[in-house]
Amino acid sequence: MSLRALLKDALYAMYERRLRGQVARGPVPRHVALIMDGNRRWAREQGYENPSVGHQYGVEHIHDALGWCEETGIGEVTIFVASTDNVRKRGSAQVAYYMELIEHVIAARIALPGNRWRMHVAGRLDDLPDSTRHALKLTEEVTRDRDTGHHLTVAIGYDGRVEIVDAVRSLLDQRVRQGATIEELATTITDDDIAAHLYTAGRPDPELVIRTSGEQRMSGFLLWQAAESELHFCDVYWPGFRKVDFLRALRAYARGRRP
Repeated sequence: MSLRALLKDALYAMYERRLRGQVARGPVPRHVALIMDGNRRWAREQGYENPSVGHQYGVEHIHDALGWCEETGIGEVTIFVASTDNVRKRGSAQVAYYMELIEHVIAARIALPGNRWRMHVAGRLDDLPDSTRHALKLTEEVTRDRDTGHHLTVAIGYDGRVEIVDAVRSLLDQRVRQGATIEELATTITDDDIAAHLYTAGRPDPELVIRTSGEQRMSGFLLWQAAESELHFCDVYWPGFRKVDFLRALRAYARGRRP
């Protein structure tokens, strides 16, 4: 290794230690949500002929981020894996490859003995290939009894507006079955009632949402749940998102929340 590379690594390590010290002063969010954008653009920037290679690196990188969350005491993570449009509109070969990555790199690894994370799934699973749907549901079942305090929610086949519509429909159906009238429904439904029927019902709302790639929009992600969240936009593509980028997001969150 060259002297220049050694110096660069040393400076990076010093900067990371400094950031860790700043983050340790808190507060640290209990729940972080990630919009992992820029996989294909990263692959093109790296010179790969097939931009889908970026998805492989991006999905692998999820496990790095989960490790960072464990190190900093964050026990609740939600990742935006694929929107409804992602699943339905892209070319079949690309979608099939991405779904295989989700099955083998996300679901299968989370299900391994010794993994600390319990998986939850949010979205319209009926839009997914049978094998992907089965893999995710199996991992949910396999990890159901894990009591480590680490929860990973995988948002896939997900659209925040559709989620709210589905929640309202589910709530109305339940109340009608219980004998409620239209007048009663109109006057008694609360935001808590709707929240109880969201895909993420039972999980806390995120306190920090991080989006990579420089795009500054939510893209339909957790529209209800992130109403009070801090938003952090990072000008780095997801596969190139480093630990120091993550720590800087936590530092920005802490600065915004300190009295």
